[in-house]
Amino acid sequence: METMTNNVQVEKAKTTKIHDVDFDNLSFGSVYTDHILVCDYVDGAWQSPKVIPYQPITLDPSAKIFHYGQSIFEGMKAYKDADGNAWLFRPLDNYKRLNKSAKRLAIPELPESHFMDGLTTLLQVEKDWIPTNPGSSLYVRPFILASGNGFHASPADEYKFIIACAPSGSYFSGKVKVLIEETYSRAANGGVGYAKAGGNYAGQFYPTQLAIDKGYQQVIWTDDNTHEYIEEAGAMNIFIRINDTLITGPTSDRILDGITRKSILQIAEDQGIATEVRKITVSEVVEAAKNGTLKEMFGAGTAAVVSPIAAFGYKGTDYDLPELEDSYATLLKKYITDVQYNRSEDKFGWRYPVQ
Repeated sequence: METMTNNVQVEKAKTTKIHDVDFDNLSFGSVYTDHILVCDYVDGAWQSPKVIPYQPITLDPSAKIFHYGQSIFEGMKAYKDADGNAWLFRPLDNYKRLNKSAKRLAIPELPESHFMDGLTTLLQVEKDWIPTNPGSSLYVRPFILASGNGFHASPADEYKFIIACAPSGSYFSGKVKVLIEETYSRAANGGVGYAKAGGNYAGQFYPTQLAIDKGYQQVIWTDDNTHEYIEEAGAMNIFIRINDTLITGPTSDRILDGITRKSILQIAEDQGIATEVRKITVSEVVEAAKNGTLKEMFGAGTAAVVSPIAAFGYKGTDYDLPELEDSYATLLKKYITDVQYNRSEDKFGWRYPVQ
């Protein structure tokens, strides 16, 4: 049966997989809902988005995504409050960043109505898939890929915008041990580090596996030129607390303008926590660990919200961080998740109803 909602055509799946899902034991991003949103760019324009049953997509072997990597994505979550209402967190920021990434990769920018109407329509259809277990949510993955054909090294003439969803539990459990990278880089000046391009993440896998082989869970990325400056934590922005000041690096060509990062900075300012947005050297962090002024390090991103770092390794030495009862990480994560799940006042206007 086909219907129209928000000017988006909806084709409902004939059956549902929801009754086969164990919502008490959800891993991250491995179970998928009954529907996806699809929208094609052809003949120089984005066509009308459609919600269709979840299914494989067919691409020609010459599709440019396979050869030149024109692929971008976003990460979002949908939440349910105690009354069963569904919410998003700062979705327009995701939309704007998707188009920022699109522009950098020579992908046609997407109209806001296509993104927001398509997103909310899909979530209305999949509302029953939004988990209610503590810490759980519906992970939402919008992405665009080059579907146009050709071996010529040039932008494609056709693209697909898709949104797929996966009910998920917590992304990380417990604190992580990280290795400060001395050889490899995530991104370089003038590159695409600030875009959520698929290739950025593919390039991380090898050095991250080397760190895992050494007993660490993640890599702390350093600058591409000198490896003297802290940049990101795995696939997340990083925050470092020295004494009572929370420090994070400035956004740049290399560093993603994270939505959780921006939220943390605004919350910290509101809560009277001292913050500094500046370059921070590895040597400063090591020295702070040695003299006891390094209180916390944590990653910040959509999937984990806040991921505390228990220890870091550098030049063959491991440095443990203290266990704090009232950590900034705990305070900030609670503040954000209380807003996301509609448990507290939304003084910054971040919560967006799915209706």
